[in-house]
Amino acid sequence: MLRKFSTLILPDQNKFSTDVNSLLNAAAKFNEPVDVLHLGADVNALKSNYSVIKHDLIRKVNLAADARFDDFNYEITTEFYKQFLLKNKYSRIIMGNTGISKEILPRLAVQFDSQAITDITEIVSANRFVRPIYAGNALATVESDQPLKFLGIRFTNFPKNLPESSNGVTDKIIELPVADYLPSDFKSQVRILENTIQKSERPELPKARVVVSGGRALKSAENFQLLYTLSDKFKNCAVGASRAAVDAGYVPNDLQVGQTGKVVAPDLYFAIGISGAIQHIAGMKDSKVIVAINKDSEAPIFQVADYGLVADLFKAVPELTEKL
Repeated sequence: MLRKFSTLILPDQNKFSTDVNSLLNAAAKFNEPVDVLHLGADVNALKSNYSVIKHDLIRKVNLAADARFDDFNYEITTEFYKQFLLKNKYSRIIMGNTGISKEILPRLAVQFDSQAITDITEIVSANRFVRPIYAGNALATVESDQPLKFLGIRFTNFPKNLPESSNGVTDKIIELPVADYLPSDFKSQVRILENTIQKSERPELPKARVVVSGGRALKSAENFQLLYTLSDKFKNCAVGASRAAVDAGYVPNDLQVGQTGKVVAPDLYFAIGISGAIQHIAGMKDSKVIVAINKDSEAPIFQVADYGLVADLFKAVPELTEKL
């Protein structure tokens, strides 16, 4: 049985990215031993990813491989986590604030008579956390005395670069026997009918250095090509959209930026033809520099923009693209 005062981080299954570094930096705030539990279908790929990590607080990297983890069946994943936690004692569990964790973290917390605290932007102390409320218009400091805390962090508020360390984790990697935690005859009430992965050469929205977002004022899916052409002028640039543009069918919903979409904090954010509804602003207001283009001079987006241009986007965007 592992030491009580320690942290377990749970990266999204089958994925390895710099988001793992954000989880580690969040866990380091507690200055206690950190374990990792990463599920996937290809354990060798995960071993290769973790072999380059160096971190002073990491005690173990637990890897578990099973084809069932490839389907993103949240009941199967949650059951594995539950059985692992019954055998290993921790003081807190940390996941990222992703679509996957939003399914798993509350399911897991209720199994241990606990409550998940999500969308954490700051860890004040071992028991106190800051999270936005009212679509980001206010920050709440919440305190929890739960013996086992389930925490969901906002990646954009925790750095993706690890502090310098000479302590590698290669000799700390352990491959777990899946059968010890998840019986082969485990029956899930959920049946996955189809998994669709949209592939793109562009970076994911939360990881992009520059984001070019468009709103309903673009009027059609074809007109979004103006934004793609503009985005090609920048390195590490992604295209986003407001909920109104997504609801109108101009772009798929995985491009939505806002309270009910992706939360981004790039170095440069373009809001083009976006009025600035409070739900959209909640997802991008932490951007380093915000540039707004809108023909309505009273649009709320100008209240948060660092630079604003009152102009017809169909004239301004091609001109901006040409000058860049």
